Amino acid sequence: MANPIFNYWYFHVPNFVLAALMYTLLGRALLGVMVGPDSSNYIWRFFCRVTDPVIAVVALVTPKAAAPVVLWLFGVVWMFWLRVLLLIAFLALGTAPVPPAG
Repeated sequence: MANPIFNYWYFHVPNFVLAALMYTLLGRALLGVMVGPDSSNYIWRFFCRVTDPVIAVVALVTPKAAAPVVLWLFGVVWMFWLRVLLLIAFLALGTAPVPPAG
């Protein structure tokens, strides 16, 4: 019997990418409390480099007066809802992963 992860790769790969971005944004928000925005810490730079494209998109629909940490947390919420919409879309198309019978 084949591994269900491989059978439904077309669902799991985008879901994984969205989840990784969501948790990286959450990590950036938590780390942002401890380090300055211009820190040279390599972990902080990694979080910024990975999440900056998402933040740029979220900034388009967020008021300019919002603090950066609010923008990061809105990004977490957007990624969560994109994952929910992905599942709903696959369920509507009948191609969502199904639990094994029995």
